Amino acid sequence: MSKKIGIMQPYFFPYLGYYSLIKHTDEFMLFDPVQFIRHGWIERNRILKPEEGWQYIAVPLQKHSLETKIQDIKIDNSQNWQEKILAQLQHYKKKSPFYKQTIEVIKEGILQPTDSITQLNYNTLKATCNYLSIPFNCSIFSERDIQIETPQAPDEWALNICKSLGYEEYWNPPGGQEFFNILKYQEAGIKLVFQKIQLEFYSQRRGPNNFEEGLSIIDVMMFNSPEQINQMLDKYELISAETKEDTLLQAA
Repeated sequence: MSKKIGIMQPYFFPYLGYYSLIKHTDEFMLFDPVQFIRHGWIERNRILKPEEGWQYIAVPLQKHSLETKIQDIKIDNSQNWQEKILAQLQHYKKKSPFYKQTIEVIKEGILQPTDSITQLNYNTLKATCNYLSIPFNCSIFSERDIQIETPQAPDEWALNICKSLGYEEYWNPPGGQEFFNILKYQEAGIKLVFQKIQLEFYSQRRGPNNFEEGLSIIDVMMFNSPEQINQMLDKYELISAETKEDTLLQAA
């Protein structure tokens, strides 16, 4: 079988699709040597509001220049942000069957001392994957001594990492399809694949008409067992960049 790698910027308690990518690749790399963009998924994510709708939980960051790389972004630990996030999750306690277990996962991830947003997100991903019994073969790009060709375009970072590490398949979420020059990957003998998870309804104790889709994994863990979540992670569609044809593949 071909060796598969997923490469993503480090996100804070991301949605199901991110974890499905971790689960179904041989290696997952947190990519942090590029410019940090504010108000993305690196320092925040979405959970339910107490009554209806959703709200953000966020990690405060120290001031930095616009050119600062993700790997150099520092957390503002002068603020008691961990307690604020835990307080924002209190409303789940009344209706979430897995509240206690989920809070323990969150604490394991966010209470480890660090001022690095990349390291924080590594910690939270690891804690979540451990809870879900997902093998966590994950590394941080900036902490590895990887010799790659200098990228001449943004889509060559993943290409050159694959070439350097000997990966035959690069898996990416479907939102990035137009970002890649497929011919570059074909010429290098690397298969470019886009994984689209099939998000499904689960009870948020609000009724089907008030379901909020695509929230943080935190919300999913509040209402579903690890076994149920793994079943969700195994429901995805693979889109081959080479043929532009959709092929429905269910993980075994």
